[in-house]
Amino acid sequence: MSNSEFGPPAGNSDGADAGGPRRATLPPARSPLVTALVVAGALLLVIALLAQFWTEVLWFDSVHFSGVFTTQVVTKLVLGIVGGLLTAAVVWSSIHIAYTTRPIYAPSPDTQAMEHYRQLVEPMRRTATIAAPLAIGLFAGLSAATQWDTFLLWRNGGSFGTTDPEFGIDIGFFVFTLPWINFVVAFLTMILVIGLITAAFTHYLYGGIVAAQRTRSTQAARVHLSVIAATLVLVRAVGFWVDRYNLAVSQSTRMTGIQYTQAHADIPTKGILAVAAVMCAVMFLTVIWTRSWRLPLVGIAVLTVIVVAVGGIYPALVQSLKVRPSEKSLEVPYIQRNIDATRAAYGFDQIKVERYDTKTVAAPGQLRGDAATVPGIRLIDPNIVSPTFKQLEASKGYYQFADVLDVDRYMVDGKLTDTVIAAREVDLTGVPTGQRNWLNDHTVYTHGYGVVAAKGNTREDDGRPTFIESEIGSTGKLGAYEPRIYFGESSPEYSVVGGGKKEFDYPDPNGTGQLTNTYAGTGGVQLDALRRIAYAVKYREVNFLLSDAVTNDSRILDHRTPRERVQRVAPWLTLDGNAYPAIVDGRVLWVLDGYTTSSNYPYSEETTLDTATEDAVTSTKQSVRAVQGGQVNYVRNSVKATVDAYDGTVTLYQWDETDPVLKAWMKIFPGTVQPLSAIKGSLMQHLRYPEDLFKVQRQLLQKYHDTDAASFYGGQNFWRVPDDPTQSGTDLLQPPYYLSLAMPGQSAPAFSLTSTFMPTGDRQVLSGFLAVDGDAGTQTGKRAAGYGTIRLLETTGGTVNGPGQVYNDMRTAAVSSKDPQLSQLTLAQFISTTQSQGAATVTFGNQLTLPVGGGLLYVQPIYVQAKSGGSYPRLSAVAVAFGDKIAWAGSLDDALNDLFGGSSGAQAGDTGATTPTSPAPGTPTTPTTPTPGPTATPSPGATGTPNAAALAQALKDAQAAYAEGEAALKRGDFAAYGQAQTKLKNALERAVEASPRGTATTNP
Repeated sequence: MSNSEFGPPAGNSDGADAGGPRRATLPPARSPLVTALVVAGALLLVIALLAQFWTEVLWFDSVHFSGVFTTQVVTKLVLGIVGGLLTAAVVWSSIHIAYTTRPIYAPSPDTQAMEHYRQLVEPMRRTATIAAPLAIGLFAGLSAATQWDTFLLWRNGGSFGTTDPEFGIDIGFFVFTLPWINFVVAFLTMILVIGLITAAFTHYLYGGIVAAQRTRSTQAARVHLSVIAATLVLVRAVGFWVDRYNLAVSQSTRMTGIQYTQAHADIPTKGILAVAAVMCAVMFLTVIWTRSWRLPLVGIAVLTVIVVAVGGIYPALVQSLKVRPSEKSLEVPYIQRNIDATRAAYGFDQIKVERYDTKTVAAPGQLRGDAATVPGIRLIDPNIVSPTFKQLEASKGYYQFADVLDVDRYMVDGKLTDTVIAAREVDLTGVPTGQRNWLNDHTVYTHGYGVVAAKGNTREDDGRPTFIESEIGSTGKLGAYEPRIYFGESSPEYSVVGGGKKEFDYPDPNGTGQLTNTYAGTGGVQLDALRRIAYAVKYREVNFLLSDAVTNDSRILDHRTPRERVQRVAPWLTLDGNAYPAIVDGRVLWVLDGYTTSSNYPYSEETTLDTATEDAVTSTKQSVRAVQGGQVNYVRNSVKATVDAYDGTVTLYQWDETDPVLKAWMKIFPGTVQPLSAIKGSLMQHLRYPEDLFKVQRQLLQKYHDTDAASFYGGQNFWRVPDDPTQSGTDLLQPPYYLSLAMPGQSAPAFSLTSTFMPTGDRQVLSGFLAVDGDAGTQTGKRAAGYGTIRLLETTGGTVNGPGQVYNDMRTAAVSSKDPQLSQLTLAQFISTTQSQGAATVTFGNQLTLPVGGGLLYVQPIYVQAKSGGSYPRLSAVAVAFGDKIAWAGSLDDALNDLFGGSSGAQAGDTGATTPTSPAPGTPTTPTTPTPGPTATPSPGATGTPNAAALAQALKDAQAAYAEGEAALKRGDFAAYGQAQTKLKNALERAVEASPRGTATTNP
């Protein structure tokens, strides 16, 4: 029988008039211009792609991580090609087999309706047979390529040395192997479904399947479809079996992992479903011999019943009839698995928990045993003083500091001191508008200059930080170092440096000119003629080719932020939200913490990284952000990374030598991670416990501090992290704080990261205090034995007010300072009077909590900033609280002496500067009534004659000093204000001496 039935029908198919001559219809000629534009567009696209690829190769070669780029590209290509070709082969074979086995017979009434569609498809059939599989294969290949990391971990993953309690399989199977199996099963299911749909459609189009009153099919169609369907069902059988293991990492409303119903109902039924699916696959193959779809249909029906009844109804019955009536007793063993796995997966299974019998009554001498801790209390708030650093140390508008500064430790005058530090980075937005052009933006203003550092626990008399590294171009107490910041958090997108061209360093302090420098480092990519073309294409900038500032000796610096550089060379790491600068061996290094993560640790509670690391700082400040990551249930701070601020060198150090995930990545990318022993002591002393890991741990400890499964089930002992009290009207969590403190049982203070807990509900009291030892090591280069030790104090005894309650009490406290310079006002009056004058704003800084004196001490610095231009926050006072008692003063020493009855034993060092000779900046010390000074009132029964002339002159001088101080306050000149207050104090003292019997009463 011929194939004539698939040809065009007889008649006027070409549209010619009946009986007239037949004329051929030629396609319209394509315009040469259109062809040229298409070719040119394709050529430009190819050039752009080649330029992008080549510049990537050059960048990775410049940082000596070419192997990372090569491994990624090769793995993606292999997975993409294999996945794409496999998909294309299935789709092509479905079309090809269905077409070549199409029935050859004259069209019947049942198939005549499809004839029109066949005729439409026939002219493009050959093209579609190739193009359709390739297009589908391309998308499938791209999807497969995204699994490059899953594939490499499967190939290189090892053992965790711990088995899961349900299946007795090593944890490594769940972390490394199971994700790849899940992907393969899902990928095969996808391409088989596509293949089955494609085959069925092609058979239907060409008559292999006829859908009329009764569906009929040819033997070839039945064999073809049954084989594909059998393979698909067989793959699903594997999926059912693998789903048993997926239950160990499944998430429910109560917990992660297998529970009673899953263990006794879901796991057995999934095994039954796997066997049933295999039997169903065999039934599909029987079509080859029986030539009937009856058995496969029966198999599908039975499998559906099993899925619904055994896989759905039976577990639901077990849950409702057996588990729910006795849920606590049945679920306790599985909850205990969840508790143990979560604490191990997040690294706080060795936490030291202590019951802390908190005292709430401040007694004289109570701090004497903690005198070594008190002097180290950090008063300078890195979240507030950035404007202070910028105003005093930016030098010009084209420098900037991060809006949140960093806390580190440095040896200052032979003493390890908590230090607030920031890099002075270039800020192109501060360059005058008339000077903004490509040449200046990319070849002149190329780098920042130096760091600025201040002691964390002291201030100057006028409220400024006590700088130990300042004044651009000078050498401070941190020693000599290479100050130029070519790679930083605010660096321009790219700069062209070197080649003999002068770059701006900083203004000449001895004149109106400027100091310049030519880059002599090895960072970046050297630009020859061909490379300049590539970068001109990449950045769409013709100046790479035209400007005489770009020569063959020039170097281009791009991908310059520390986070981006580390992320590119270690794409398998999740990076901490904050990089901090440190001076190490005469260089400025950016230090970053890197985490290895997984979402496949069995039984461990799942958490969302960006949610867990969100707090008041990440929500309100731009320079610190929450970790960008998805759902995880395993985290390790496995890598410490550094980026040289001058030449951009990236170095990765192995920090966790036991982490199996890190070991797998080190096997995948050999030589990219240096061993722990390679960390020099000069760097080790600046490493610290990472803040984001601590945030994740504290979030989980809200529940998982409770290790008793029965208690955990009820949830009565769950906690919550307090909201930041300084961010009123928001639900932003209080951030953790770095400071040096000694926990109970520690002989000396340690640099620590701290946080607090409150009970769930509305009670504004503390339930726990959390601290982790953050000192990584010393100059010896050895990792400190106590590093990473997490300590949790569970409060008992007296009720300790929570952060919010203490903050409110401080702001409204009707308590006068015993500081001689502040004794005229209560703390509440100080705040309201300062703000009501409209000359200044009062800001409470970070609220630190410390376990000292047998209780919990709150310390909160108070900053005052004038509203006039050029002003900045100055540390003006310190408020402290212990139990229900609050005190405040111009220095921490005076505040503590007031709080603990003047015998705290806290004067072991400089705890906030010696009490100044003038009141704290911004402190109104005179009454707001028209008469500014005190009025002398003779005491009853006074004898003697007052020196009227001296008294009159003293009061006149006091009034003048008061007016002088008010004027200085309004213009934001705190130095002049302090001088005026000194004059006022002297005048008042003279007035007292001139008064009868030396007494004077001050009007309120």
